[in-house]
Amino acid sequence: MDYSLIQSLAIVIMLGFAIGMQRTLTYMRSGEHTFGGSRTFALISLSGFLAAWLDKLYTGTVLVVAAVMGLLLLAAYTLKVTRAQRWGMTTQIAALVTYLLGVLAYRGEILWAVFIGVLVIILLEIKPRLQALERHIGPTDVNAVILLLAMSFVILPILPDKMIGPWHLFNPYKTWMMAVIIAAISFVGYVAIKVLGQKHGVFLTGAAGGLISSTAVSISLSQMFQKQYELINNYAGGIAIACTFMYLRVLFEAFVIHPELAWRLTPAYLGAAGSGLLYSWWFYRHSKAAEINLENSAITKNPLQLSEAIKFGILFGIIYGAIALVQTRYGNLGVYLVALFSGLTDVDAITLSLSEMAKDGKLVETAAMNGIVIASVTNSIVKLGIVYWLGGVKLGWRLTLFFLVTLGMMGAGLVLMENFG
Repeated sequence: MDYSLIQSLAIVIMLGFAIGMQRTLTYMRSGEHTFGGSRTFALISLSGFLAAWLDKLYTGTVLVVAAVMGLLLLAAYTLKVTRAQRWGMTTQIAALVTYLLGVLAYRGEILWAVFIGVLVIILLEIKPRLQALERHIGPTDVNAVILLLAMSFVILPILPDKMIGPWHLFNPYKTWMMAVIIAAISFVGYVAIKVLGQKHGVFLTGAAGGLISSTAVSISLSQMFQKQYELINNYAGGIAIACTFMYLRVLFEAFVIHPELAWRLTPAYLGAAGSGLLYSWWFYRHSKAAEINLENSAITKNPLQLSEAIKFGILFGIIYGAIALVQTRYGNLGVYLVALFSGLTDVDAITLSLSEMAKDGKLVETAAMNGIVIASVTNSIVKLGIVYWLGGVKLGWRLTLFFLVTLGMMGAGLVLMENFG
């Protein structure tokens, strides 16, 4: 007896049972009835397994059984529409996928079968969350996504991937690719803010805002603090978590472009992010229950608008060209000066520029790493200055301690990497 076959059979039956259980529980919660539950789906997965087995003896068995399965599912769907006036096909499609999981399992792709089975359960379970997301995404947002996808997958491939211009400082392909990367990261935060709204408080909203612009979050919350002094820990925590996510965003951007450089940055930025999360948690523990409406046009504007992508592309192109120009004349010192001035307003463009240049061998990794750190520190100091200016000394002092801890951990991580990396 082939015990590996028995193991595959047991796994596929459990997958079918789990998918059927999810369907049953879903319909029970809504007070409706489904054509099949746990046993039915387990039998469907078993049918796929047996069909693949018999296919070795009788070629075409898998297709024949699939056709019969399709007719049965079509009949079940027709009855549902005519009798219950319900039109969704999710359960029927899930049953068909369950059948194919049985086929996959018999043919030795057991890991893929398990992976897809778990993915199916997740997709079935997140329906309420997807519906909530759909309610918050409007036609304008959808059009913006479609436009950027078209620009990315239609225009991007035909852009020249080479340096052009009088001084050969501009690469159209890489410039637009960086704009797409930043727009995608920002869009995650944008969607999170639209879905979360005020319901989950300033801390989660601040975290989502940190994926878009931690500077915008700092400005908004500092201004709002002037009207609610008693909520100092709420506002300080919202700014802190936004700035913490800025560290994670920088590390992710470096990883996307140049994983080796990101590895060297990991101790510094994970140290800063870890300590920032702990400090934010302290603010959360000592905050008061309150509803804070975080609104800022820089956060609530869809980052997938073509104009936003073009603005970032231009900024990236300018910084990339400036680094290439000053590096040839002034060496690493010129790179650090550009990083310093870039960090006054933004860390994304300089992070992507330095990562790209290090990957292409135009800049040593140490110089790129130092430049990214300089921009991050400069940007943090600017945000702290904004907090003092708009929020006052009390809020500023709370954030001063936060930045001392996080930037101190960043420095410790750099020393650790230099000595032991």
